[in-house]
This record gives sequence, structure tokens and C-alpha cells, in this order.
Amino acid sequence: MLILTLDAGGTNFVFSAIKDGKFIGEKIILPSNGDNLELCLSGIVEGFTSLKESSNQAIDAISFAFPGPAEFSKGIIGDLANLTGFRGGVALGPMLEEKFKVPVFINNDGDLYAYGEALAGSLPEINQALQKSGSSKQYKNLVGMTLGTGFGAGLVHDKILIKGDNMCAGEIWITSNRADSNYNSEEGVSIRAVRHFYADYAKINYEICPEPKIIYEIAKGKTQGNQQAAIKAYEKMGRFIGDAIANMITLFDGIVVLGGGIAGAKDLIIPGIELELNRDFKTLTGKINKRLTHKVFCLNRPKEYTEFLKDYGKIVNIPDTNKTIIYDIQPRSAYMFSEFNTSEMISLGAYYFAQNIIKT
Repeated sequence: MLILTLDAGGTNFVFSAIKDGKFIGEKIILPSNGDNLELCLSGIVEGFTSLKESSNQAIDAISFAFPGPAEFSKGIIGDLANLTGFRGGVALGPMLEEKFKVPVFINNDGDLYAYGEALAGSLPEINQALQKSGSSKQYKNLVGMTLGTGFGAGLVHDKILIKGDNMCAGEIWITSNRADSNYNSEEGVSIRAVRHFYADYAKINYEICPEPKIIYEIAKGKTQGNQQAAIKAYEKMGRFIGDAIANMITLFDGIVVLGGGIAGAKDLIIPGIELELNRDFKTLTGKINKRLTHKVFCLNRPKEYTEFLKDYGKIVNIPDTNKTIIYDIQPRSAYMFSEFNTSEMISLGAYYFAQNIIKT
């Protein structure tokens, strides 16, 4: 099955062809021209046409991520912040179906990232490692989180993408901000958040604050700047992410996988996540409750990954019989920063999403 995909960025559109779960041929990169609808649409058609011609074979579908708000199930794109030419509802999916005479699927990038990681990325690798270690534990639930210009998420259960009645499941960016209820969570988990935190700690104006990559280099002592402020900025963002991870694991109980541009600073983010995951809550009677009901491992830490993979199965007797059953005595979940390319995971998520619908 050959499916064409698109990674739609604010500056460039990157087109790829995927066949049998593998990228084929060269990627095609075109300017997005997001402020000019006519140029943007013609560029999308040009990109997919070039991919089709270079593959020299029939295509089965077009499937890709695109920014919202949108009525994704109908392929209609709403008023976009980064691609300002889209206004009033643009029927992008139906247009492409008319042009190419194949099914067209458009989804949220957070959803497709989660789907790619669940079917072709981190989740299969984790389950294979558990099986190889002799553990009977296998995971079916995955939360995918993307950290970058914004804060996105997607939910997958047993190879099924959870989309919601309005295709709004996993809209984590708009969840509450525990540090300041006047803001949503994305204001603590994004490129601008790191810059704001650094500016606050370093006592400088936000306008002259460096980009996250430079703040990371300052934190590592590779570039001049306020090193302690840089370290604290990433740790603070880690606490926001930790709160989000704790909430998602509590509600959805699965593996959390993180990707995106800011994820490259994981060594500075993880300490903040750990502070949040290990904090306690108080009850009105003065008792203490742990933040989570079960143990959560960080799989980017080799020692924790080894402990996570252990077989915690215990043989117990079934009362009034001579039979036994395996009881896993260590309820556990995990989070990890993915080793896979985020853009490619989104494209693979788009591929498998289309493939599953076409096959059924």
C-alpha cells in the first residue's frame, strides 16, 4: 500500500511517500506560503503530484497532519494562527480527493504522533523488550505528547486512535495551569514558556531572551549566560510536564512518550518531571496521599529501564482448586523521551491511520 503524507509546518511543507510502512524515495520540501491561500493550496497539490510522479505507481491514499482548528473528519480547515490564509473554512480534504481520486485523511499532529509511536515506534520496542526479558507484562495504552511551539497530545488504546466525538480528545494544551489559573498548560510547556522562565530567573526582558537551544547551551556551560537561570527554566517546564504526565497516567493508565523540538533538552527537563511525579497531596484530615497510585519509571534512565523490564509475576493458588495463576505484584507505568524522529512518527501515524481504514 502506497500512501502520501505531509508534515505541514509554518515555514515549509515536507512531503513523503510511505509504502508497506517504509519511507521510499526522496522527500519534497516546498515553502508553505501560509499567508496566501491560493499559493498554499497550489503548493500542496504540487507536492503530492511530484511524489506521485516520482513513485511511478498508483497511490492508495493521502494522509497527513494539519494544524487546527478544523473539522478533521470532513477535511475542513478553520482559521489557523500560523497559516493565516486559511479563513472561514477551507475544504482541503475534499479538494484533494477531487484532484487525486483517492481517499484523503487529515488529522491533528498530536494524534498522529501518538499513533505512530504506538504502532511503529516506542510502544512496540518496549513490549518487545519486556517479552525478551521474560516479563509477561504488555502495554496497549499510549499517550503521545509533543513539545515545541505548542503542547499537543494524542491517545491510543490497543491500536485504536481515541479521537472523541469532536475529534478533540487529547487537547492537553488547554488543560489547567496549576501554577497560575489565569493561563492554560501550554503557557508552561512550549518554546515561549522556556524563554519566559529564563527571562524571569535571569531578570532580563523577554524581547532579548535567547531561543531554547541557546538557553540549553547556557545551562550546559557551552555558551555565556546565566547558567543557574537556564537550569531552573528547564526544570520549571519539567514540573509542568510532570503534572501533565501524572494527570494523563491517572486518567488513561498507559505509557507516555514525548517528542518534539524541546525534547532534545530531556536531561534538564527530567529532574522537574521527577519532582512533580514524586510529590504528595494532603487530605483534609491531614493525611498524605502519593501523587500517583502506582510506580512510574523513566525509561531514559538505564537503571530504571532495567528495573521496569523485570518480571514481577508471582504464582498464586486459586482457592479451592489445584490450579495457579500469575499475579503481577508491581503495578507500573512509564514515561520516556522518544529516540525516534517526531516528524517521521507523525507521517507513519498518518500512514497507519489511512491503512487501517482502507483495509476495513
